[in-house]
Amino acid sequence: MSELESKLGPWVIKYRWLIIVFSLLLVFAAASGGRFLVFKADYRVFFSEDNPQLQAFDKLEKTYTRNDNVLFILSPKDGNVFTRETLKVVETLTEKAWQIPYSIRVDSVSNFQHTYSEGDDLIVADLVSEADKLSNAELEKIKNIATNEPLLKQRLVSPTGHVTSVSATIQLPRLDETKEVPEVVEFARKLAAEIRLLAPDVEVRLSGMVLMNNAFAESAQGDMKSLVPLSFAVMFLMLLLLLKSFSTTFGTILVIFLSILTGMGLGGYIGFPLTGPSVSSTTIILTVAIANSVHILTTFIHEMRSGKDKNSAISETLRINLQPVFLASATTMVGFLTMNFSEVPPFQHLGNFVAIGVIASFFLSVSFLPALISVLPVRVKVQKDDQDKMMIKLGDFVVKKKKQLMWGMGALIITLVAFLPKNQLNDVFVHYFDETIQFRVDSDYVDKNLTGLYVIDYSLESGEEGGINEPGYLKEVEKFANWYREQPETRHVNVLTDIIKRLNKNMHSDNKSWYKIPDERNLSAQYLLMYEMSLPYGLDLNNQLDVSKSALRMTVSIKTVSSNEIIEIEKRAQRWLEKNANYIKMATGSGPTIMFANIGQRNISSMLLGTTLALIVISGILIFAFRSIKIGLVSIIPNLVPAAMGFGVWGLFVGEVGLALSIVTSMTLGIVVDDTVHFLSKYLRAKREHGYSAPEAVRYAFKHVGRALLTTSVVLVAGFLVLAQSHFELNAGMGMLTSIIIVLALMADFFFLPPLLMKLEKKS
Repeated sequence: MSELESKLGPWVIKYRWLIIVFSLLLVFAAASGGRFLVFKADYRVFFSEDNPQLQAFDKLEKTYTRNDNVLFILSPKDGNVFTRETLKVVETLTEKAWQIPYSIRVDSVSNFQHTYSEGDDLIVADLVSEADKLSNAELEKIKNIATNEPLLKQRLVSPTGHVTSVSATIQLPRLDETKEVPEVVEFARKLAAEIRLLAPDVEVRLSGMVLMNNAFAESAQGDMKSLVPLSFAVMFLMLLLLLKSFSTTFGTILVIFLSILTGMGLGGYIGFPLTGPSVSSTTIILTVAIANSVHILTTFIHEMRSGKDKNSAISETLRINLQPVFLASATTMVGFLTMNFSEVPPFQHLGNFVAIGVIASFFLSVSFLPALISVLPVRVKVQKDDQDKMMIKLGDFVVKKKKQLMWGMGALIITLVAFLPKNQLNDVFVHYFDETIQFRVDSDYVDKNLTGLYVIDYSLESGEEGGINEPGYLKEVEKFANWYREQPETRHVNVLTDIIKRLNKNMHSDNKSWYKIPDERNLSAQYLLMYEMSLPYGLDLNNQLDVSKSALRMTVSIKTVSSNEIIEIEKRAQRWLEKNANYIKMATGSGPTIMFANIGQRNISSMLLGTTLALIVISGILIFAFRSIKIGLVSIIPNLVPAAMGFGVWGLFVGEVGLALSIVTSMTLGIVVDDTVHFLSKYLRAKREHGYSAPEAVRYAFKHVGRALLTTSVVLVAGFLVLAQSHFELNAGMGMLTSIIIVLALMADFFFLPPLLMKLEKKS
């Protein structure tokens, strides 16, 4: 590369206008792909098509109706749902909720299909009708039924009757969810606002899976509107302070902007969608793209201060920095590309967006940036003694205290890594959104006052057509449901056996002693047929029974708990089934709750493979580039140690690693290698070109690259701390932990790598 290093500078200066124009044309051609970028507003985007939990959920939805919903939560200020005024509001909302786009079912206290006997007849009717005309005795009777009915209590009404809900089941066509989900949410919000005007004494909140889908998209769009402009502002001010030149700062910001346009535009051409995690790629490209420009410009300013004219300074800058900037970009790209090993497609898209942006920033920083600087006015005061006194003193300190630093840093590394096992892989997916997001606030209210937001669905297979009417099967289902009701995490169990028991009681003159599963198969079948024929349109049992009546659906609502607790609950359920099930042939927990609970652990396993491969590839690149097996292997230590220390710090103060943090090691590996590459590059240049000893080479490296490493690290930390301000927890946690790791990486490269190099040199 030495010949290319020498010729690149003069070539860039000679063809500078052509390079500037050609670069802009290429970038704008790439950026035109941005028109293909779309926001994916669906939690399903977090799961690949071969994800076993997603496949199980798809099978469940094909067997029964879909379970996505919009949940209206009504809280009368007087604390009593069962008044004429509030029940009238429930009736009105229930009727209007049918008009929500793509709604296929609406459930509430008012249209609950209550059954009772009247002589020899079975009466099936709405629990509430013409609420404003009800007597006090009728209101009390309705309250007594609702707060004791297993299908309503802690599902659609609270046990004390202070909160109720109206649930609209939504079946999206899923042809264009970027339009379908916002359309549903907009209608639901307008309807909620209408009810608030109609009944000022009733508080109306919104939750449900459709609202969660929309929250993912709104969080992503919110980050785009707030964090990206904030990042640009922070970077511009910091660069202006650090570089002390408007022209060079402007050039750097332009390189960053063009890198983002290229990365996002080419991603659009490829077909990557924008999601909560992947939208943060703009902030990450902005942050990591700065490093290349800072190294180029720091050397350029140094050369001009030393007395070189602008063109000579550019040529020397490119000669010195081409190899380390290329290596830093290549290793960063490798780190982000290994995110393709992730089980979560949005993280794959994030890695690819950033990898493209990093490569674009490399080519722009070694061609477009110096060409632009050569035509812009740059005023640099010549200083005969342009010495970075702070870095010279730091280099002297490290050389003088090499033994103490090596042992001290070694002890710090061991201490922090010892806290690494304190981390637990855990997630609460409702908490992906912080408390400034209305969905999170309303969902927390539902969890506290009404029902569980987490749902586990079971398709309980009988193994034969019509098998759900078998008394032994129904009694076993009842036992399974009762077992679940005894679990401390359970809020509600929705199961057909409660309807069958009620029908059996009704058909025996509402005698409570007959509230049980019939002993004859044909009786269950007859009751069920009679009931189904009496149900109004939209309130049938298709959401609970398969077509052949060989299986029924049991839905368990769980209070908000961690992913580990969800997995443990499902394991307990499977153990119960293994021990007690004879008639139930197959039953596996399914649904978004199970999917999100398992994705973190699956992602950790896949990312370990990706990180290992990245480490091997990066070490191979460095061994080849530095022409030294020893130096290449030594570089592994400061590349791996920061992530281990960072997770140790996280274990000490937080202790939970969620879905987003499972990719941080792979993501930061490429970033932290940059500092190591630049330090080792200057260290080896001092030894090979100047014949310096190890201590002298360390001083040379601090003098010539220390300031740039400090600058880029400060800028990187600032950029990721901006990301940490996101209201979307996946992005916020990722930004915070990455900032911690970058700080530790700088410490390792300043205080651990140099003593290690001198120790090895002494031995050799």
